[in-house]
Amino acid sequence: MTLAWYGHLKFLHDAPLWQAILFGWVIALLEYSLMIPATRMLAQQGWSLGQMKISQEVLTLLVFVPFMILVFKQPFKLDYLWAGLCLMGCVYFVFRSA
Repeated sequence: MTLAWYGHLKFLHDAPLWQAILFGWVIALLEYSLMIPATRMLAQQGWSLGQMKISQEVLTLLVFVPFMILVFKQPFKLDYLWAGLCLMGCVYFVFRSA
């Protein structure tokens, strides 16, 4: 969803709004086509909704920070590392009772 939500700012910044929306919807459709089966598979393996959501947030941070730095040339801040460590704490607490 990172590319669907933010990609238009880099790649379609001069395009009409309808093109940016279409760009986002096409990418989101592709991602959802992969995400729905993956979520079902994890649910069948016994993952709780909390475990799936926290895992999604960790993956989002792992994708978004490099995307932000490499594509948008934003500076890295140590706060991103601290946020990642906080999410690792979330992972611990959500999965420890599994």
